[in-house]
Amino acid sequence: MGTYDRELIATARAMVAPGKGLLAMDESNGTCAKRFEKLGIPVTIERRRTYRELIIGTPNLADYISGAILYDETIRQSSQAGVPLVKMLEAAGMIPGIKLDLGAKDLPGCPGEKVTEGLDGLRERIAEYYQMGARFAKWRAVIAIDASIPSDTCLIVNAHALARYAALCQEGGLVPIVEPEVLIDGDHSIERCYEVTDRTLQVVFAQLRLNRVELDKMILKPSMVLSGESCSEQASVDLVAQMTVRCLRDNVPTSVPGIAFLSGGQSNERATAHLNAIHTQYGSECPWAVTFSYARAIQQPALDHWHGDDANIPEAQRRLYQRAKLNAAASMGQYMPEMEREMSMV
Repeated sequence: MGTYDRELIATARAMVAPGKGLLAMDESNGTCAKRFEKLGIPVTIERRRTYRELIIGTPNLADYISGAILYDETIRQSSQAGVPLVKMLEAAGMIPGIKLDLGAKDLPGCPGEKVTEGLDGLRERIAEYYQMGARFAKWRAVIAIDASIPSDTCLIVNAHALARYAALCQEGGLVPIVEPEVLIDGDHSIERCYEVTDRTLQVVFAQLRLNRVELDKMILKPSMVLSGESCSEQASVDLVAQMTVRCLRDNVPTSVPGIAFLSGGQSNERATAHLNAIHTQYGSECPWAVTFSYARAIQQPALDHWHGDDANIPEAQRRLYQRAKLNAAASMGQYMPEMEREMSMV
């Protein structure tokens, strides 16, 4: 067995433990700045630290969150009391993770398409993050849909980067989250999204095998099969669940321990309802644990209420906790729309 084999298997299983999901709080400083500016929150390192401490310090968040994906700045920050945020996360019973990619850049020769960068020096960065306490990682590839894209070039180069990243993670003791995000942007039909997601997953798993990634020591973070955001005909919750599960069953080996969906721009309620329908209708057909790895779909109510005013932190934390609770219920097929109203009345 490899140096980290037992640890990787145990971590991967813990990440997708029943009734829990992952919290993505790995927004880059640029993305965080846009969200702060929209709400009139000062864009400073101190305000970012306060907001991240608000999230990690939410009482009992580990009831529903198994681990949190951090950004480089966050994993190096300490709380106002001087406690490293990664230590706060561990003490609260959650697994620290780290975003490893350096962002999606224009893909030469392929207008409208991106390739994710960050492989240079990755082995050394993985070693540093492991020493800092990270036990899993994330790398996001971006796949856009239009009449003529994605191209084979885009799918192959992004899948290759995902596979190389995943292999390096396993070598260095981090469970890789493999995230091929098929974007919701566009007016494409759900059938077109299915076609692109199917092709994407085929290429990704071919590259994972080629690069000798051990599938039982990784987590897949796919997008759901959805109608394009500006499509005139939006698929029903039931159809999204049906087509998403069919696509995954056709492409994801049973040896993968878990699937943690990204929310991908869906509304909070829609992301929760879709996850719930996947479980209530097709849970028995899923050979992997199926849960969530949401960012805005958990964070947004808290960010909106906090609004940069620290007097609002307790209520913002309550809203974060409740959103995590609703998604945890959905990951067990126990969510009902009425719970949204109950949440707002608590």
